[in-house]
Amino acid sequence: RTELGKKKKEVQGKLADAQKLLNSLTAQERAALQADQARASRDSMRNALNGSTASASGRAGAAFAAAQSVIGSPYVYGASGPSSFDCSGLTSWAYAQAGVSIPRTSQAQANAGTRIYSQSDLKVGDLVLFYGDLHHIGLYAGNGQVLHAPHTGASVRYESIGNMPFQFGVRI
Repeated sequence: RTELGKKKKEVQGKLADAQKLLNSLTAQERAALQADQARASRDSMRNALNGSTASASGRAGAAFAAAQSVIGSPYVYGASGPSSFDCSGLTSWAYAQAGVSIPRTSQAQANAGTRIYSQSDLKVGDLVLFYGDLHHIGLYAGNGQVLHAPHTGASVRYESIGNMPFQFGVRI
């Protein structure tokens, strides 16, 4: 509990620092940041929908459809839906909508199914984990895209899987 308390304070401190930084932006800078986020979401969605994507089926398909239904929902650290999400909150909520219970954190979700190390073997709806400490997760969307809740100030959106250091996928 002591260690968790320390980690919680550390994360809360980082969030407070990030909020201070956001609050220090001028209205013009804030508008430019929002425009960049909106453009990234539109571009990613257009890229995800171009080309062929393998269709998802079964519970992965249901989870992916649930995640698609909340595109545009804001990222909020620790949120598990239905109106806001963090990365692992989105994936656990999406699979819950498909009737599948998976752990809440990205690190625990990394062990929730069968690992897939080659991006070419990923199927729509597979979990995809990023960064060496596995602190970020999303759902594979096909066509080299991931559907995820990226970070504070952004919303649930499609993004290229190559924009983050891919570690492996997990098939539930």
